[in-house]
Parts: sequence; structure tokens; C-alpha cells
Amino acid sequence: MNINFQRKVDRYIGAFICWLFSLFHRKSKDEDDGFQAKKFLVIMLSEMGSLILAYPMFQQLKKRYPGANLYGLLFEKNKEVLTLLGVTPPENILTIRDTSFHVFAIDCLRALNQIRKLKVDVVIDCELFARISSIFSFLSGARIRVGFHPYTQAGLYRGSFINRPVLFNPYHHISRQFLTLAAAIDSVSVPKAKQPLGRTNLRAPLIDFARDEIDAMQARLRADFSAVADKRLVLIYPGGGILPIRAWPRNYYSQVAGELIKKGYAVGVVGLAEDRDLATAILSDCHNPACVDLTGYTRTVSELMLIFQFAALLITNDGGPGQFAAMTPIPAIIFYGPETPDLYGPADEKATIFYNPLPCSPCLTAFNHRNSPCDGDNQCLKQIPPEQVLKKALEILQAS
Repeated sequence: MNINFQRKVDRYIGAFICWLFSLFHRKSKDEDDGFQAKKFLVIMLSEMGSLILAYPMFQQLKKRYPGANLYGLLFEKNKEVLTLLGVTPPENILTIRDTSFHVFAIDCLRALNQIRKLKVDVVIDCELFARISSIFSFLSGARIRVGFHPYTQAGLYRGSFINRPVLFNPYHHISRQFLTLAAAIDSVSVPKAKQPLGRTNLRAPLIDFARDEIDAMQARLRADFSAVADKRLVLIYPGGGILPIRAWPRNYYSQVAGELIKKGYAVGVVGLAEDRDLATAILSDCHNPACVDLTGYTRTVSELMLIFQFAALLITNDGGPGQFAAMTPIPAIIFYGPETPDLYGPADEKATIFYNPLPCSPCLTAFNHRNSPCDGDNQCLKQIPPEQVLKKALEILQAS
């Protein structure tokens, strides 16, 4: 679905439904009677990278509530990531397709029916930007509903029926805020979870692929792209996904790719099939067989992460690939600007962050539905010079 259409539906229809539900909501006596929760549903519909940043929260839930059944509700395209994390059985993952509004509406009704049949005790709503998850939380029938709440802040209105409201804090990394959602389940303070989180490990897990899987992917790549067979491979992800404003300029990627090729490296442009035009432009700029188009080449996230096992470096915009890299041996260079690494950066010692905090940066926030006021001239990224990125890339490559 078109993201602007989603924003309008959420702003007008979603807010109205949340207001309506709040009118009919009454606090039940048993909401605070200390019952033992056995079924937990985590709602995280948005981007794949957020699932990886929520990994510490999933681990905390399993530790604090051993024996509890953990379920997830997310977009179908993100199911593989949650499966890779191994925090809940695949059969406990409920999905919704977002290919069109008609399909989305039908899947929402189907998912809601599944949730009601499960009779979940706790719903943890991890979304910041959409009210549909809050509506799911209310209609789930769960006795405990955890989610972000504005309190005295503007924006983020999601009704008053969340009975474990957590203050959204833009000064804390989102992984820590997800941990606060878990801590809020048993909290009695206002706001919830007025206790330090401690020295919790925020790192994503390393995915252990079988050696034969890695070798097979490497052999496939060499067979399909013979020009890169004997070279060290640098991957670049120039796409911005549904938020093009997050993309470092395409000509900058071309410049860095061209210089890396001159120094004997191969460059692979990764992304979805819809990123092919972008890849074609970069290949045209480089005009060298050592620059290859891998957009749409990997059919799954697992296949992309298999290439990460033997590639030498990833250069990427803020988004899923940078988070996936944290679960593999590949070092990454990641660009931020419209969003801040202080909130969304990977917990990865191998990652190098380029961030230019202009007075208007970050401009994509929970308070504006990630609808930037920028006119498209993303100077926060354009002012990151390709010469500096190339220098850092060569330092990483030469050190490994």
C-alpha cells in the first residue's frame, strides 16, 4: 500500500476508532489482580530492522516468564526475520499481508479471529507510528495491554485503553524502550517501569549458517558473475525502501563503487527487485564488469545473509540490511540523517556510522508519523562526502 494513503487512514480513521474505543473502555477489577500470564502476543508490524532491535526484549520476556507461550503479529514479508531470530516457534507467528488495502483488511479480520481464539493474556504493542496495532491490542481481549503512550507529550494519540502505558522517550535507544515495554507488565509506578534496566546485552544474535550453505551460495555467485569470482566483494545498498529520503545520493554510491573497482575490489548492488533501476544507473556509471546487479538476486533474507558471510564489506543506507549485518561477520558502513543512530543504530561493534546532525535532523520521528517536513533535499546525507566514506571503507578492507 502507498505510505501516504496509510498515513491518512491512520490519522483520520485510526485516531477516531481509538477515541471511540476509549469511550467504551472501563478498567476491569481483574486487570491488576496479579494473575499469572501464560500467553503473550507481541505486535510489531513495521520494518524488518525493528524486529532485530527488539531481540533483547524477546529474550527478556522468555527469561522473566519461563514456560509462557510467545506469539508474534507482523507483516508477512517480515516473518522470515522473526523465524531467524528463533524467539518463538514459526507456528506462533501470525501474519498480515499489506499488498493492497483490500487484502490488508481481510487479513486483519482473519488475524483478529486467530488472536481471539488464542485467548492471549498480554499484548505488547511495539509500534510507534501506527494506530492499527493499538486497535488490535484493544480487540484482542487480553487483560494486560502494553504500549507506548504520550502522557503529557504531543502526538502519538492511541486512545486511553492501554492499561500498561509506557512513556515514549526519544532520548533512549529503541532497544531499551522495547525492554521497558516488557518491564511494564508487572510495574505499578506512574509512568511505568521506574527502575534501571541494568547492563542488558543489546546485541543481536549471530546466525549460525551451515558451511555447505555458505559454500553453495558463494559457488552460485561465482558461476553467475564470473567477473567477481576472484575478487573481494563489497556490497552496497543504495535503496531507501518506502522512505527514499533515507538514501545517500546515488551518484555518491557510484563514485565510491568506481574507486573500489579501480583498487581491485568487486562491487555488488543489493536490494529488492524494485531497486533494479537504481542498480542499473550505478552499473552504467561504473561501466565495469566488476560491478554487478544483485537486486532481486537473493530471494530471501537468509540468502542475503549468506552472501554477508563471505563478502568483505557492506555500505548501506539506514534500513534492514544494516541490522541484518549485525547478525553476520560482515562489517558495515551505515548512513543516518533523517533518523538518528542514537535511537535506531545497531548494537554492532563492526558497524561504522556516518551521521551528520544538522539542526533539522532527525526529522523522521514518532511524532510526525515518519512524514518528514524536508522538501526532499536531504542535506544531512548529501553533506557526507564520498571521499570520507571511501577512506573509511579502504581502512576496513585493508584491516581485514
